[in-house]
Amino acid sequence: MDADAKRATTGGKIEDYGKKVQALMQMGGEKALQKQHGGGKMTARERLDHLFDKGSFQEVQLFVKHRSNLFGMDKKDIAADGVITGFGKVNGRTVFAASQDFTSAGGTLGEMHAKKIWKVMDMALDAQKPFVALNDSGGARIQEGVPSLEGYGGIFYRNTIASGYIPQITAIMGPTAGGAVYSPALTDWIFMVKNTSYMYITGPEVIKAVIGEDVSQEDLGGAVAHASKSGVCHVVTENDAECLDKIRLLLSYLPDSCHSPLPRRDTADTADRDCPELDKIIPDRAARAYNMKNIIKAVADNNDMFELHEQWAPNIVIALVRIMGTPVGVIANNPMFFAGVLNVNASDKAARFIRFCDAFNIPLLTFTDVPGYMPGTDQEWSGIIRHGAKLLHAYSEATVPKITVVTRKAYGGAYIGMCCKQLGADYVMAWPTAQIAVMGADGACNIIYRSEIAAAADPAARRTELIAGYEEQFNNPYFAASLGAIDEVILPSHTRRRIIAVLDAMRDKKEARRVKKHNNIPL
Repeated sequence: MDADAKRATTGGKIEDYGKKVQALMQMGGEKALQKQHGGGKMTARERLDHLFDKGSFQEVQLFVKHRSNLFGMDKKDIAADGVITGFGKVNGRTVFAASQDFTSAGGTLGEMHAKKIWKVMDMALDAQKPFVALNDSGGARIQEGVPSLEGYGGIFYRNTIASGYIPQITAIMGPTAGGAVYSPALTDWIFMVKNTSYMYITGPEVIKAVIGEDVSQEDLGGAVAHASKSGVCHVVTENDAECLDKIRLLLSYLPDSCHSPLPRRDTADTADRDCPELDKIIPDRAARAYNMKNIIKAVADNNDMFELHEQWAPNIVIALVRIMGTPVGVIANNPMFFAGVLNVNASDKAARFIRFCDAFNIPLLTFTDVPGYMPGTDQEWSGIIRHGAKLLHAYSEATVPKITVVTRKAYGGAYIGMCCKQLGADYVMAWPTAQIAVMGADGACNIIYRSEIAAAADPAARRTELIAGYEEQFNNPYFAASLGAIDEVILPSHTRRRIIAVLDAMRDKKEARRVKKHNNIPL
């Protein structure tokens, strides 16, 4: 039997299939693979193998090819058109993913490359399952022209349709530039890898040519820059493996969709566990700081918390924890940084997290220790009014169970901004160390008793006396409790058990809102 006849047989066709698959599995070829590894990066397929439970990944549209014939593209084969798409199990639950292959034409996005991503995103939406994008791309495939741009448009549209419906996570695992950065920005969470991943609209060369500014790629758009300066990156990792491991961890806290139950995890931690360390955590002097993260860990199951946006706006903490096995979103002022004040970035950070948790039915737990809003022209001219309003809007909009615990200071508008009862908190507790007032004693007395102090025989002594009286009235939670502004004064050591009791009571909370198209959050 000659070769042509053999290929026409069933056995020949099966053999030919095996050869085609094997060739595609080589991606960009051995040299390109070695270069990828030499740069400290996994390949697209290695990343998928690491992300998904062993042997569970099912590839989709392996044989898709580009169909461009411009600029010699008709003579160029690109394995899987530069992107691996499919689905599998992560922690035993279905997840859809697209992993760009930098070894194949630099992972550039053309028409068919984009359509592969569209396909798997559509599948994720229809299946109501999370979508993970592993980005490692040189950007739009210039040789294909407009279809590349349309490809991005279709991805952006699907990102937007999926927002609040299914969790979307992006890992930047190589270069991402120009319009390509907007798909990650439209997803819920962005992970980046130190020294190998970059994001920017315009690169260092363009910046130098246009405005004469010298900046390195790392300083401009590296992981640390976006995690600490722009706030674009939510989680920084040391390498690809750590990045993928942390994505797996994040997914373990999230439901499949907005219509899915929260994932519960068995815990040996108990509902009646006290936290005696919290009875000693608040310093005797009001001006002294403490680490709010220690409070969060104390009330969480097994003292575990998954913090997001750790390096940006550190004066507020956002984190996912489990309490009796159920995920809870935590927002907390951190006195370790700027006394825990609210500013532009802290307001944005918290508001976005609140809206994410509310979209996916994750209860909200707020710890308040806030002296107010950051003063100064920088904040005013940066729009603290508008940005602070986002926080008010996010809390007011949220219909999930909302619990607030006031640990120390809760002054002025910032008291409201950290989810007071009138902003929709279902239950507000305060420690005996709580101070709930319009402002601190010094400032209040300067306003209320200005004339009296000025007229006193000893103004300094009278001022000290009046401040002491103000503090006696307001440097405790009992006046607020007498007005019903807070529901309960609790021992710090009982915080976990009281939170558990309220969460259990509010488990089936339903809150009807007026029917409308959507809110108009002050962006």
